[in-house]
Amino acid sequence: MTQPLVLQLRFTRSEFKRGLEGLSGADACRRIEPMNCISWNIGHLAWQEQRYWLQRLQDKTLLPEIAASFAYGCSPSTPPLDEALQAWYTIIAAVDPFLDTLSADDLLRERTFTSGGGSLTTTVGTMMLRMIYHYWYHNGENQAIRQILRHEGLQDFVGDISTAAPYRG
Repeated sequence: MTQPLVLQLRFTRSEFKRGLEGLSGADACRRIEPMNCISWNIGHLAWQEQRYWLQRLQDKTLLPEIAASFAYGCSPSTPPLDEALQAWYTIIAAVDPFLDTLSADDLLRERTFTSGGGSLTTTVGTMMLRMIYHYWYHNGENQAIRQILRHEGLQDFVGDISTAAPYRG
């Protein structure tokens, strides 16, 4: 059975994707400083998914070039929407089978990772929470950008969580 936290991540991704509905390629690349553009945010989340679930937990790198453009601290850029989405979909497709194998014990297991010259000890479950919250942060940022660009008909509330990802204690 897929862990409830994994289901929450999938719901969060679906809400992030829903927030992109009707977005043009041109508007996805518009940068309103100091924010990054929406297409960069998509690539950035693809980078984090790859970093957490493929590199850190499986020692795999599917798209090595993604870190050069989308890692935290990278120079701002305006990648084409279709390229950012393709990277995101490719990484998600590679990540999901692994996430389906996680048990409750796996989520509680501590791991130590080297990062930025130091080390970090955390649990896989905490990584999952960080990923979920990171999506919500950028989903809100994307919606703010779209409001500034005067897009209409935007999503104004969280979707059908009661059906798609209800609480399971």
